[in-house]
Amino acid sequence: MGNVSGMLATFLPLVIMFGLMYLLLILPEKKRTKKYNAMLSELKVNDEIITRGGVVGKIITLEDEYMVVQSGPDRTRFKMLKTSVSQKINKNEE
Repeated sequence: MGNVSGMLATFLPLVIMFGLMYLLLILPEKKRTKKYNAMLSELKVNDEIITRGGVVGKIITLEDEYMVVQSGPDRTRFKMLKTSVSQKINKNEE
């Protein structure tokens, strides 16, 4: 009987630590990923975006994995991956 309680005392802190790690690290990351994927799926033509590199532009064409973005005063167009979008600029925030 003493052997079982010794094992419980050994593994209980590990189980609690893994539970806390799950609550503090994994769950928030899952929520962020879900929110980011929802934002990517809601992108449409003429939305203004900011890329991971900091480029601000407007979506001209949109495909499954790629998009063409127009940016700058010369209206430069470039093709990029959809996953390169950092965030969408909301018109009502400005």
